[in-house]
Amino acid sequence: MSLENAIVIAEREKKTIYRDGDAAVKVFDNDFLKSDILNEALNQARIEETNLNIPSIRAINMIDGKWAIVSDFIEGETLDKLMKDNPDKFDEYLELFVDLQIFVHTQKSPLLNNLKVKMRRKIAETELNATIRYELETRLESTPKHNKVCHGDFNPSNVIITEDGTPYILDWSHASQGNAAADAAITYLLFKLQGEDETAEKYLKLYSLKSDTAIQYIQKWLPIVAAAQSVKGNPEEKELLLKWADVVEYD
Repeated sequence: MSLENAIVIAEREKKTIYRDGDAAVKVFDNDFLKSDILNEALNQARIEETNLNIPSIRAINMIDGKWAIVSDFIEGETLDKLMKDNPDKFDEYLELFVDLQIFVHTQKSPLLNNLKVKMRRKIAETELNATIRYELETRLESTPKHNKVCHGDFNPSNVIITEDGTPYILDWSHASQGNAAADAAITYLLFKLQGEDETAEKYLKLYSLKSDTAIQYIQKWLPIVAAAQSVKGNPEEKELLLKWADVVEYD
């Protein structure tokens, strides 16, 4: 496969995404683990079997010595861009965003990775001391066992709205099955890391209201998900995430 006529549509850490006609091609840097790439493709294939609108995988290829995942290209605008371009419709778009996430949490995919197992592994990889790790692991083990589909990186830039208004959800590399409140806590954290404090609080209140989930219950996940995010966070984010992970109670 050649990318000679492809257009770069996004550049992220260790990966570049191209549009090649009606296909999206995500090319990974050479230091990306093959197992992580194949796991991302497997996650996406499993989510295709749910009732969610997502791009279908077409192939996994080698391009110029680099692994690549080829999927359908979804024509449209990201919800993030729509929110920024139409501030008068911000609340409407935020409501759509929350409704979509709650719909994700109604889905089941029994073969997805387990969220608790993933979080436990990430906590063990952090730079936190043994006392804090123990507290986080204890809190994690005390949470109810659920098997809801969790996106793991649900933010407005991962939602595409097509011309006819159909929403598609992208980037399932962090997907797992587990407690929906953990997924909501991650989204809240992502808004905070972007410096969007007001949006983070609006989101939290709206998610709590629409899902009938206590805000305090979501907040109890914050130290756990912050610790997990710190393993892959950039240096600036990492310092902030580790501070959040060191907090025992959110009032």
